[in-house]
Amino acid sequence: MAIPAPFISSVIEVEKDWIDYNGHLNMAYYNVIFDRCADQALAALGMGLDYVQGRKLTIYTAEVHLCYVRELHLGDKVTVTFQLVDHDEKRLHAYQEIHHADGWLAATSETMSLHVDMSGPKVAAFPSDIMENVAAMRAVHATLPVPQRVGRSIGIKRKSA
Repeated sequence: MAIPAPFISSVIEVEKDWIDYNGHLNMAYYNVIFDRCADQALAALGMGLDYVQGRKLTIYTAEVHLCYVRELHLGDKVTVTFQLVDHDEKRLHAYQEIHHADGWLAATSETMSLHVDMSGPKVAAFPSDIMENVAAMRAVHATLPVPQRVGRSIGIKRKSA
């Protein structure tokens, strides 16, 4: 399996139903766009729809930190990157960026995802064949710089007296 660093989604176009009353992409649909890329990256790792249906194993998102950088509008075309920042036997830590077709950054997303046995549902270790794919992607993505936005926290910084 050839592993791009980072993984890059197919082109995604902002849809009419995703536009809010402010005339730009509603905040919820940034997650939809990130999720579409993640689905493509997971399929490349062997965890696509066939994996879910046949092996009854899947990925659940446990935590997301999304940063809005620049507005997207109806008809805008974007691609999304997916960088596997870390993993263990049951979790994936990923970082994604939405880039407009003109090249500018629209949003970033950092996620912690869990590998889940749907019979529980319960968190479960990756099967060995999938762990090999995950480790291979992580090895390639480890050659990339750690994105500046990874590990950010949210809060109001107070000036001390």
